[in-house]
Amino acid sequence: MTDLIFAPATGHGGAITIIRLTGFLLPDALITLAGPLPKPREAALRRFRTAQAQTIDQGLLLWFPAPHSVTGENYAELHLHGGRAVRAAIADALVTIGARPAEPGEFSRRAFANGKIDLLQAEGIADLIDAETEAQRRMALEQSGGETSRAVQQWRTTLINAMAQLAATIDFADEDLPPETEFSLLQSIRSLRDELSAALGATHAAERLREGLSVVILGPPNAGKSSLLNAIAGSDIAIVAPTPGTTRDAIATRLIIAGIPLQLTDTAGLRDTADPIEAEGVRRAQRHAHEADLILALHPAPDFPTPPFFSAAIPTLHIASKADLATGEIPAPLLPISTTTNTGLDTLLDRLTAELSRLTDRQGAPALARPRHAACLRDMIAALDRALTTQDAELRAQDLHTCATALARLTGTIGVEDILDQVFCSFCIGK
Repeated sequence: MTDLIFAPATGHGGAITIIRLTGFLLPDALITLAGPLPKPREAALRRFRTAQAQTIDQGLLLWFPAPHSVTGENYAELHLHGGRAVRAAIADALVTIGARPAEPGEFSRRAFANGKIDLLQAEGIADLIDAETEAQRRMALEQSGGETSRAVQQWRTTLINAMAQLAATIDFADEDLPPETEFSLLQSIRSLRDELSAALGATHAAERLREGLSVVILGPPNAGKSSLLNAIAGSDIAIVAPTPGTTRDAIATRLIIAGIPLQLTDTAGLRDTADPIEAEGVRRAQRHAHEADLILALHPAPDFPTPPFFSAAIPTLHIASKADLATGEIPAPLLPISTTTNTGLDTLLDRLTAELSRLTDRQGAPALARPRHAACLRDMIAALDRALTTQDAELRAQDLHTCATALARLTGTIGVEDILDQVFCSFCIGK
């Protein structure tokens, strides 16, 4: 990757445009564009010109020679006025002197290739750009800033120490090694295995926070599901009518509650019906329920019937809807609400917030939030499980090597060529 690339680091419409450049040939290009190079890492006022010496704009030039730059290559930033004409003219001038527009994620990919960041940090950068909420920002910053990588490095250190212990056991197999040696080795492997299991258990919570949770409203027809969707969303999203079966398809809206993103879905009323359209709506409601992270199950007054869908595997908040119509005591543990009188809605939101927080709580585990992270962890755990059950030292050594290979895939040290394009193509241009 020695060719010269460039990309805007700012959007259209601002007073200032920042153009990023990186590549081996950057010094000659900058001299052609702006005259003598400034001191490294110091902003210098320059007049930027075309190859024919025509002035494009006057602005600031920052120069970062390799390897002390964000990409590990020669790197520079041009701070120009933000007009479209200026951006177009500077792009034309850069192409004329041999630069090309960067592909999505190419700056970060070069930083990864030159050892400035690992793959976990690169993914964290992408997540930081896409973060919609404060909670997502914090998790992405934890990953992009290297905190997650440092936790993985500790796993690597533990694994290397175990591999060294095992190598000594194999090399001195004819010696009478103390029994504590085997015990210490197994304890080290078991401890690492427990840490990895805890991290794997937290990946679902991290993925929920990164992608957003699915919250589905279920209940019989005319239970107040659409009214509840509108009340939580604070907008008239779904049609509300006293006629049962008004909602025949799933209606979803994207929300942020207490910094946690979620998709809240209103569904068709659950009941047996001969109407093929309504029956399809019921099937879709059941499908959404099976895929949900959380269900809001409505039991409408005055009879408080139980929705015909229930799964102990899916967290559920049971709600007594239309509580203003109740003629007797509302049975526990139903949470009474009324969208007509606004009764109980604050309490419901508090309960909902608490449940969302619980479902996205990583319990201090590293920020590993992607399916490939979970796959690497599962491979590592499986290898360590084999190492703990075998009595053959050579087979155990092979299992530890397999674990080390999976760990290296996690950080992108080895074996990631097949996923690099997938990771970096999701970046925006200029990052």
